[in-house]
Amino acid sequence: MKKYWRIVASLAFFQLMHTASADTLKPLDSDREPDRIEWSQLGAKLGPVPKPKAGTRIGAVAKTMTNEYWRLLGEGYKAGGSKNGVQVDVQAAQSEGDQLGQLAIAENMLTRGYAELLLSPQTDANLRPVLGEAAKTNVPVINVNDAVIPSAEHYIGNVQRDNGVRAARWYIQNRPAGGKVAVIEGMAGVYAAVQRTDGFKSTLSKESTKFTVVASVPGNWDRQTSYDAATNIVQQHPDLVGIYCNNDTMALGVVEAVKAAGKLNQIAVIGTDGTSDAYKSILAGELTGTVDSFPVLTGEVAVETALRVLGGQKVPRVVATPQALVTKANYARYKTGGEDAQRKALIEDSTKQ
Repeated sequence: MKKYWRIVASLAFFQLMHTASADTLKPLDSDREPDRIEWSQLGAKLGPVPKPKAGTRIGAVAKTMTNEYWRLLGEGYKAGGSKNGVQVDVQAAQSEGDQLGQLAIAENMLTRGYAELLLSPQTDANLRPVLGEAAKTNVPVINVNDAVIPSAEHYIGNVQRDNGVRAARWYIQNRPAGGKVAVIEGMAGVYAAVQRTDGFKSTLSKESTKFTVVASVPGNWDRQTSYDAATNIVQQHPDLVGIYCNNDTMALGVVEAVKAAGKLNQIAVIGTDGTSDAYKSILAGELTGTVDSFPVLTGEVAVETALRVLGGQKVPRVVATPQALVTKANYARYKTGGEDAQRKALIEDSTKQ
């Protein structure tokens, strides 16, 4: 019980006060941070990955394993560890809203002798206390998608705003007559949800005059909550043409609501993350598309980056990982042919941007 209240007090304190590092790092805005490098340029610009010491162990804390995205990220951690000869242990909270549980897991990892920690916080605030404790014992910490710890020295992940931008541009290109659209947001106040939603709305308003966002409500990363929200929105706006969702879990709930209303051919639903269930739905002709951020590859890049930091290399503050809006039309380009083919396609994409 004492442990619980200590965590509560610690979290409350760090939500009110910003913890600055010894170098007084500017609060991180991962989408706009100028000190950045593309994942595909790590080897070319920094050289080979330093060989880790024998017995090196890295601890990773995910949001939850109930969301497949985080399970896939964990698979990427394991694959990256295997490629580089290090052990990566992955733990996660029971649910995507268990902020105190996630904090307790991360604090426990600090006592277990890990050389480095990879943290994917549930909110921008809930794991801040860990950074201060880690600094005291010289344990490097890397923030890996998708909430952003303002005082993080290193961040691995995609440009969150671009998720929404890509979705908006799909509607502009594929629904030329325009119409009413809606947004199902993630957890209120979380960096990724804010950026994805703003990217979607601002792109529609700047690049087209034909769309109206008639609703934008939190789905809290939850399938049932999103199903209920979409049901209400579709009832209120029977002429809706599209719904953009901040993640695939919510998008699949929205698809069920759209199906139940008999409007699957009218309302195009786009999700975010690139989970296997989302792809099953896309191939079945239900979910229109997902902005895939390739979590397995992201996990591998995170481990590589962690070893570069441990090896003393000067790694930019942000390592940007890839993303692509995948529909039934371009599925084969990204999802068939194996890992090498996927990496080649994503590197080709980066040279076109």
